[in-house]
Amino acid sequence: MGKIIIKGMSCRHCVMAATKALQEIEGLQDIDINLEKGEATFTETQPVDPELIKEKITKAGYEVASVVS
Repeated sequence: MGKIIIKGMSCRHCVMAATKALQEIEGLQDIDINLEKGEATFTETQPVDPELIKEKITKAGYEVASVVS
């Protein structure tokens, strides 16, 4: 299971936007975002480049502090 620490989320809309961004990445499933912890967890069905994850979250308007795949 992978995990991302996301900075800048403050509400349910933020969670939905970050979830949508991650759902666009082929190979990620079971995406769960915890607003209080500022983290997202996911399962990889195939290897996913951490830079792609950072790019999608950044384009959604948030900052990625770390990615652990």
